[in-house]
Amino acid sequence: MRTRALVIGGTGPTGIHIVQGLIDRGWDVTILHRGTHERAETPDAVTHLHHDPYDADDLRRAFEGRTYDLVIAMYGRLRRIAEITAGRVGQFVSVGGVPAIRGWMNPFLFEPNGLPVPVDEHQPTVQEPAEDEKGYRVAQTESVVFEHHPAAAHFRYPYVYGPYQVVPREWSIVRRILDGRSRIVVPDDGLTLHHHGFTENLAHAVLLGVDQPEAAAGKVFNAADEEVLTVRQVVELCASALDHELEIVSMPWDLATPSRPLMAQPLPTHRVLDLTRLKADLGYRDLVPARTALARTARWLAANPIMPGAPEEVVLTDPFDYAAEDRLIDAWIALRAAMPSVHFANEPGIGLAYSGPGGRPRTRTTFEA
Repeated sequence: MRTRALVIGGTGPTGIHIVQGLIDRGWDVTILHRGTHERAETPDAVTHLHHDPYDADDLRRAFEGRTYDLVIAMYGRLRRIAEITAGRVGQFVSVGGVPAIRGWMNPFLFEPNGLPVPVDEHQPTVQEPAEDEKGYRVAQTESVVFEHHPAAAHFRYPYVYGPYQVVPREWSIVRRILDGRSRIVVPDDGLTLHHHGFTENLAHAVLLGVDQPEAAAGKVFNAADEEVLTVRQVVELCASALDHELEIVSMPWDLATPSRPLMAQPLPTHRVLDLTRLKADLGYRDLVPARTALARTARWLAANPIMPGAPEEVVLTDPFDYAAEDRLIDAWIALRAAMPSVHFANEPGIGLAYSGPGGRPRTRTTFEA
């Protein structure tokens, strides 16, 4: 019977929920971390090993005289962790990232530019550092994991949102709301789809891999929310959750400079994961719908605001320069107002096949069965 579990990390945004999930399942849980981020949410029954997961020698010392039925590696140098734990553990579950996917970080690798939509686990990974240095390292790490643990289950995280998130996309919206802003800039009407994962949903995905070791063995899984929200929807849902009126000012991508931190990529193209394997092989469904999760996140950030200049704001790279934003918005509004009125002899339509609002009228006033 499997009883002893080690979580390397365990105090991050998803680690908190993974640890609790293991406890709820009856595991004897130990977490290995540096001890710099203890969480009140960590159950008292958890054993703490304070070592540096980035230091290979220290990590080896942590395993002296110890074996585990399960290791979940979600923090530290994953390659070294995979090497050191080989032969010392039963089930090995690891967490990596979507930058391994070729084109996720470099949309210019495709012509026309932009990652294919959606991308499944068969999409090629980054094989050349020149294409994407970080993505190359992440992809090579995946290979090392399976070299040392052929039956491993590896989960690719996208950007994580929710309490304690490391890259707080929603803070670009929430801080503007807290600061009393009434306008926010988005590119191209905010129609970009960018896959994210709520903390509880991603933890649930990993725990499904723990629960079903045979179904998960030897596989890479894309993990994320089932619904992919547009940037506009993200803004609107955050504003609604905080009962705030926020005018969305749409500009062409090359002019919408203030939106860059919110977009977190060099083009407004889509980044969408195919979750078929996760859903078919492990039975994944969101624990928390994306729209509900986003509202929770906005309210949590409002109640736990990030201090100006804190690491989360540094990572976000949003200067919150409202004076410059206002000058840009006002110039854009003036430019649009100065546009001449152009008359078309034959007004362009949206196609006779379209039957929604404003589309082709019915040929009959009544419906006949």
